[in-house]
Formats: sequence, structure tokens, C-alpha cells
Amino acid sequence: MSGYVDQPAAGVAILLWAADPTVPERLATPFFHAAAAAAMDLPVEIYFTAASVRLLAPGVAEGLRPNPSHPKSVLASMREAIAHGARLYACADALAAHRLAPDRLIPECAGLGGTVQFMARAADLRWRTLVY
Repeated sequence: MSGYVDQPAAGVAILLWAADPTVPERLATPFFHAAAAAAMDLPVEIYFTAASVRLLAPGVAEGLRPNPSHPKSVLASMREAIAHGARLYACADALAAHRLAPDRLIPECAGLGGTVQFMARAADLRWRTLVY
């Protein structure tokens, strides 16, 4: 692994696991970090799993704010990350568990991406991973 530290990251993969819509105060930071990394011209992939996939259902993220005085909805924070280049992926198993149809998600979702795709990123030493 000589020289590994000197190599720039190939990208950032973010796993949303505890980012549950019922706990909106946990929902701003992942998207702020995604927007910052994407603004640094790093590829950013955000994987929605467990209850976080509900954020991809129409109307859910739009109706949430991290706290009452926060100026943006969670959807606005998601869109900010997307505007910088982040891509959103939904876990098919989590969608099924929450009875969400893949073809009925918000248009900002880039498609399906789950365990295997995230683990491939986590196993790639050129990628950095964050879990929320």
C-alpha cells in the first residue's frame, strides 16, 4: 500500500442507515457532506437503506426539516447535493420492506443500488465511505 496516502480519493459512498424520517434532526448532515464532497469534484453516491428509503417517496423529504428553524427542507438539501453531482440510489430490499415501488420514487433518485454496490465501494481502497 505504499503511496496510498498520497492518492486522492476516487469518490465517496454514503450509506444512510440510521437516517430515519422519524428522526429529522439526523437528516441534514449526510446531504451537507455529500454536497461538499461533490463540490470538490468527487463522485458521490448516496445509498438509501432501511427506513431512509422512505425519503425517496414523493412528499416525505419535502415535508421534513432537520429542526423547526432550519431554512431548508430535507428535499432541498438532497437537491443541493444532486446539483453538485451526487447520485441517489435506493436499496431494492428496503423498498420492498417499506412497500415502496421503485417506479414511484422521486425523480431525483438515480435508480437501484444496494448492498453489493455499496460493499464494492467500501472494499475499494480508492473510495471513502460514510455511514449515517
